[in-house]
Amino acid sequence: MRAGEELVTMTPDFLKRIFAEGQADWFEQLAKENASADDVVALLDTQSFFELMNLPYPTSRDGVLARLQQERLIESRIGGWSISNLAAILLAKRLDAFPPELARKAPRVVIYDGPNKLNTREDKLGAKGYAVGFENLIDFVHSSAPQNRFVEQVVREEVKMFPRQAIRELIANGLVHQDFLATGGSVMIEMYSDRLEVSNPGLPPIKVERFIDEYRSRNERLAELMRRMGICEEKGSGIDKVVSAAEVFQLPAPDFRIGDTRTTAVLFAHQDFAEMSKADRTRACYQHCCLKYVSNQRMSNQSLRERFRLPESKAAIASQVIGATKDAGLIKPDESETSSTRYARYLPFWA
Repeated sequence: MRAGEELVTMTPDFLKRIFAEGQADWFEQLAKENASADDVVALLDTQSFFELMNLPYPTSRDGVLARLQQERLIESRIGGWSISNLAAILLAKRLDAFPPELARKAPRVVIYDGPNKLNTREDKLGAKGYAVGFENLIDFVHSSAPQNRFVEQVVREEVKMFPRQAIRELIANGLVHQDFLATGGSVMIEMYSDRLEVSNPGLPPIKVERFIDEYRSRNERLAELMRRMGICEEKGSGIDKVVSAAEVFQLPAPDFRIGDTRTTAVLFAHQDFAEMSKADRTRACYQHCCLKYVSNQRMSNQSLRERFRLPESKAAIASQVIGATKDAGLIKPDESETSSTRYARYLPFWA
């Protein structure tokens, strides 16, 4: 394949996507065929499905199967019931009861002692489908987080280093936006002493600089069902909530990194402003500016100082951060407001 001016070898995953063109969508493919009605109820957590959908549980098994078929999760055929990959990945009581290709999509949580991978404290593989196992997954990750000793009294009710809301949104985002055709990897949730990293197979369809204001779902059927189950909102506000939680809990700005085959979101533990690098400050300034803009507000020196918890006497330092972010091409002055430097307001570069 051509990459710029060069010819490069296609990766196995790229070839797989080419060969998959014209075939059934991954979610429509079958995880199990010729299943009996008893098999369907034994393999899928139908009780949790109806609870998550806020629907009364049918009085008969036929009613349960009819609703699942209405949602295109299962299909009645001559040899019995066919269970789709979508049904299995969302509702499986045990993912390993299905083919290995699907079971390997289970999210994996690894908790390390320290800032690197040298010492593993816990390594846990998700056993259930994404929807039916989601809350337990979030509970486990949140309860494993270190304490936040620096958070202000106003948010003292949640003292974990990583806010539950941010953990929830990042994990939901990783599950929904992964590339299901990619092989050899799953959603990884790795917790270190100073950060939480959530990575998923596949590269995003939009640039990381636009994560706050734009949204494009790679897997629309999955996203739509998870929205209806209350797991994600399918309206692009998840990253906004992560950035907002980082500001409220006095954490450095989250970082979003694109590798060769994976996308990684990093949530950092508390760090004083003086300890932040120039890149950390610039990223925080840009994200704060974006957050203000999507809230129909404008960033100012004062709002940035409030974000960093800096007193008014540090206005010059906030101006330096704004200047560095402007030099990086990430923000620009809002010339419709005022030309005064003191009362300047700022916009993201794309506004």
